[in-house]
Amino acid sequence: MFPLRDTQSSGKFPIVNLTLILTNLYIFFLELTTPNLDLLIQKYALTPNLIDLSDTATLTPFLSSLFLHAGFLHILSNMWFLWIFGDNVEAKIGHFKYLFFYLFCGITASLAQYIFIPNSSLPMLGASGAIAGVLGAYAHFFPHNKVDTIVPVFGLPLLIAVPASFMLIYWFLTQAFNGVASIFVATTSIGTVAYIAHTGGFLSGLVTSRFFNWSND
Repeated sequence: MFPLRDTQSSGKFPIVNLTLILTNLYIFFLELTTPNLDLLIQKYALTPNLIDLSDTATLTPFLSSLFLHAGFLHILSNMWFLWIFGDNVEAKIGHFKYLFFYLFCGITASLAQYIFIPNSSLPMLGASGAIAGVLGAYAHFFPHNKVDTIVPVFGLPLLIAVPASFMLIYWFLTQAFNGVASIFVATTSIGTVAYIAHTGGFLSGLVTSRFFNWSND
């Protein structure tokens, strides 16, 4: 299933959500133009086996890795999901709290990946964990919204208005299943996607979003 748009407008200008998207795109441009991409990834991506919780200098990647991406498809898919679902969540909890919430979910997602696979030498990067938190908040606040979604039926792409709760729970279950598999099955195809971070981010957003829903800023 691939979402195209949600059918309920937020009614407010998503200044923080748009700023996050533009920031991610700008940093991706820096990735494309840097003379030494390997060094940049080594320094700012989250590589679990390089983390030492007693050394604060090694903890920066928990935040910096949220703004790096592995390619055009990676960043475009992430920003597309953020564009569709982020504006409603920002309008619901307020601009400043949304920024804090986004970063909190992203760091929590990265921490989950680190806890379950601490010896991995694969660099983890991308906004997926933070965006998963936004999806969790959307599922909490707007379960009855409809999402226009492309669904393959007998090989044909059909546009169907799917309840947000169904689509997001389906997304979460696929991430959780692959996350468990990534712990026990060491394969390249699974190891290159941070499913555990996605799962952790979604759960952190789903659970903590209610605590961010006080009078908007």
